[in-house]
Amino acid sequence: MKKVIIFVILMFLTTALVSPMAIADDVDMPATGDLWDNWNTREEGREAKPVSDEEFDKAVKEVDKKVNKWKNWANKLRVPRGEAINESNETEMINNEYNTELPTFPVICVPVELSIGENVIPVGHYQVQGERVNDKVVLKLYQAHYQFAEIPAIETSDDFGQETINFATWETVDEDKIKLMYGSLDLNAYTFINIKK
Repeated sequence: MKKVIIFVILMFLTTALVSPMAIADDVDMPATGDLWDNWNTREEGREAKPVSDEEFDKAVKEVDKKVNKWKNWANKLRVPRGEAINESNETEMINNEYNTELPTFPVICVPVELSIGENVIPVGHYQVQGERVNDKVVLKLYQAHYQFAEIPAIETSDDFGQETINFATWETVDEDKIKLMYGSLDLNAYTFINIKK
């Protein structure tokens, strides 16, 4: 008797598991009859179109920007300042001008107009390069790829208390003059420049 009851239970379970179509007959099927006939349409009736990798990446970035707005903001705060500093455009332009790989020149900020003879050096940032030209030492001031001035200088072994090898700095001597100091691996020099009145 137990065998018959077990047999009937097994037959009932097998029938229910083997024929799932009998259970799914009341599910609404698409009007076309085949699911693959409408694979390229959306519920709104628009046709789905393929997108390029660039469009997909752009969409992912836009969604990421919205979804992870605060996370991205927090990550930006953690980036240490000053790591991404590269050579300035002036150095690239000078390198292209001379077709050689010149060392990076130190930069100074000139907050007042300077006069060298009849020429005036306007307020701005300048790269300073020290050179020996015809057995004389000169300091050249560059802005962008233009040389603004070539100033005679005095060579010295003094490093002016600077901690770096390549440097350019200035200090006021009096109301009418500044002292421009330059240092590199090959040359240390200084010169005095008048302030334009």
